Amino acid sequence: MPRDVTQTMGKVLANLTITNRADQIKSSVGFIPAGEVRSIALKNVLVDTGATTLCLPADTIEKLGLELLKEVDVSTANGVSKARVFQDAKILLCGREGTFECLELPGGQEPLIGVIPLEMLGLEPDLQNQRLRILPIESSNTYLTIL
Repeated sequence: MPRDVTQTMGKVLANLTITNRADQIKSSVGFIPAGEVRSIALKNVLVDTGATTLCLPADTIEKLGLELLKEVDVSTANGVSKARVFQDAKILLCGREGTFECLELPGGQEPLIGVIPLEMLGLEPDLQNQRLRILPIESSNTYLTIL
């Protein structure tokens, strides 16, 4: 039986943990106990090279207690609309960590991770093998550049 187009083209799903970075800071200076740092593990998050940043559903943002940063215009398949951007979402993905803004998704949509966090973490999608490729970070092979 032939494979369908989505299987042939491949898609990459990733497991990641998101932590409220502001909670981590409060905990590190003793304002809250370590057990009160809000964090969530997400399975099978779509790696979406058509998206710019981390995108999370409103209920996930609420569970994490992320702080609203701003409201922006976003371009979607349905045209331009308003979206809220939240701050201090610390991502742990493939052993790499970084803190990013996240865009709130309309209700019912699944989380996804876009190109900015992937690039900053030194990860790139390998669509053929349906996985993330970890780019080197040491010596002359580092993916980090300053030109």
